[in-house]
Amino acid sequence: MGVFRRRSASTATDPATAGSASPEATEATQPKGYTPKKGVPTPKRRESEAFPRRPLKAPETRKEAYQAYRERLERQRGRGSSGSSAIKGVPKDEARYYRQQDLGEARAFARDFVDSRRSASEFFLPFSILIIALLFINNPVFQIGVAYVLWPLMMVTIIAEGVMVGRAVKKRASEYFPGDSTIKGIGMYAAMRQLQFRRLRLPKPRLKVREDPTPRRVR
Repeated sequence: MGVFRRRSASTATDPATAGSASPEATEATQPKGYTPKKGVPTPKRRESEAFPRRPLKAPETRKEAYQAYRERLERQRGRGSSGSSAIKGVPKDEARYYRQQDLGEARAFARDFVDSRRSASEFFLPFSILIIALLFINNPVFQIGVAYVLWPLMMVTIIAEGVMVGRAVKKRASEYFPGDSTIKGIGMYAAMRQLQFRRLRLPKPRLKVREDPTPRRVR
C-alpha cells in the first residue's frame, strides 16, 4: 500500500514539472501518429520560398523580343560548349547566325552540299513573284497557261529537287558521320536550305558553287 501512496504523491508533483519539460520530451511520450499543435498558422508556399517566382514579362517591342532571342541563344551555346563537340567549326564572328539545329558536323556538311551547287529551288521566291505578276496580264489563255502549266511545273521541280537532295545528303552524311544524332531530319534540313536564296542563307555559305563539299577528314 505504501508503494501506491508514494506513486500517487509523485504524480502529484508531475504537473509542476510538466511545464518545465522540453517539447521534445513531451512529444516523445505521445503515441505514434500524434501531431502537436502549432502556435502559428502554416505559411503559404509563396511566403516560405526565399525567392518567390516572378511571372515572365513578355517583350513589348520587336527590339526586346530580339534581345531575348539573342540571350537565349547565348545560354544554349554556353551549355553546348561545356564538354560538347557539337559546336566545332563554328566561326566566332558568325556564331550569332547559328541556331541549335545548325550545330554539328553533319549539319555543316548538309549546308556545304547545298551551297556547292545551283538549283531551281533557290529561285523559288523570284519565280513566285514573277508568276503573280504574270497573272495580272489581261489574257485568259495566257493566265490559264501560267496557272495550270507554269506554276505546277515549278512546284514539281522544287519537290523533285528537294527529295533528291535530301536523300543524297542523308546517305552521304550517314557514311561520313556514323552514329551522329544530328543526321535525323537532315534531309528536310537540306531541302529547306535549298529553297532559300543563296545570299539570304544563314549561316552564310562557306563554299563556292562547284566546290567539293566532302569533309576534309574523309577525303
